[in-house]
Amino acid sequence: MVLAVDLGVKTGLALFSKNGQLCWVRSGNFGSAARLKKAIPAILAPLANDGILVLEGGGDLKNSWSNAAKLQRITVVALQASDWRNDLFYSRDQRTGKQAKIHALKMAHNLIRESGIAAPKSLTDDAAEAFLIGYWFLNYYLV
Repeated sequence: MVLAVDLGVKTGLALFSKNGQLCWVRSGNFGSAARLKKAIPAILAPLANDGILVLEGGGDLKNSWSNAAKLQRITVVALQASDWRNDLFYSRDQRTGKQAKIHALKMAHNLIRESGIAAPKSLTDDAAEAFLIGYWFLNYYLV
């Protein structure tokens, strides 16, 4: 299993099966870093012992996710937005953060629709970016 995470108190999450199929995509607003840190072990449970956690972002939250993953023997891959955006977006689609998020929403909707699972009723930019992080990891990073 691969869990892609767009880090933040407003967290985007996308879970992919071992064969790369999207299982689900969602977002959660945990309200505070402390509340999110308490939730991390349960979020990681499906990946225990053989999963891969792909994190986009940095700071204390990255460390919290990484440390919890190591305790559950989950491989951690950390990256920045530019790592995946440069492969998936044209330069004109990422001149500003706002443009990149709008483009991420459009691209994620299209790719999720193609995956055959029902798209979430309200896909947030955090969830869209988490999906694209996982999509990029499976189709560009691992190839």
